[in-house]
Amino acid sequence: MHRDRFYTLSASCPDQVGIIARVTGFIAQHGGWILESSFHADEVSRRYFMRIEIKADSLPFLLAEFRERFGKEVAEPLAMDWRITDSAVKKRVVVMVSKQEHCLYDLLARWQSKELDIEIPCVISNHDAFKGFIEWHGIPFIHVPVNKDNKAAAYAEIARIFEDVRGDTMVLARYMQILSPELCDALAGRIINIHHSFLPSFVGAKPYHQAYERGVKLIGATCHYVTSELDAGPIIEQDVIRIDHSDAPEDMVRYGKDIEKTVLARGLRYHLEDRVLVHGNKTVVFR
Repeated sequence: MHRDRFYTLSASCPDQVGIIARVTGFIAQHGGWILESSFHADEVSRRYFMRIEIKADSLPFLLAEFRERFGKEVAEPLAMDWRITDSAVKKRVVVMVSKQEHCLYDLLARWQSKELDIEIPCVISNHDAFKGFIEWHGIPFIHVPVNKDNKAAAYAEIARIFEDVRGDTMVLARYMQILSPELCDALAGRIINIHHSFLPSFVGAKPYHQAYERGVKLIGATCHYVTSELDAGPIIEQDVIRIDHSDAPEDMVRYGKDIEKTVLARGLRYHLEDRVLVHGNKTVVFR
């Protein structure tokens, strides 16, 4: 990662001749210095994807003016879906957790060491088990109980909190509740989950026990965006580990915790660095 401030432009549009020339030509026209670029043409959907990092101080104007000029001169003529972000503005990540601590601990360790250079405005949980631990880190802890009778009100409160703290991304660090369709739709592409299975296999509860019963030789974890369809959102990152006939479900759960931590951290980093472009129920990830 560069030390200098930079802007990240990520975009997709219908595939056609001259896309790179139009985009990079606009940047060069204004003296922009490209630090990194990635491109991908999807032959099936005939859609083109790109991610470009531009040295901020090489441009003669601020980000707001870039947005206005680029939008009119390049994005609109190309029918482009696009965004541009500033490396100087830290992303605000709201963490959700239930009773399992391993992903939470890992994220907080990466945050504390600046490996994840983010702001965590709060941690929300449907239990109060980690209240002291979270507050010891200087992070506000918010307890929002969830039961079968209050789900609509609980998720409305979570949505309100997310808006109040100006959250950019919500991370389910083993938050073991199914979010409401309304919340999923309101924050589409902004809620990241870690599922303790190599999706699409073994969705829902106790996937390691399902895997044990099936006799698989590989288990894994999946980082994906949350949608209203359970465990079926666009996949960002996955990994696996080999097991054998001697491993009990409890062994598989233990092995899986290590994979879950690393897969969630990688997937979150790709998202925060604007390396993930969603197209339908698939993603393009520029690593």
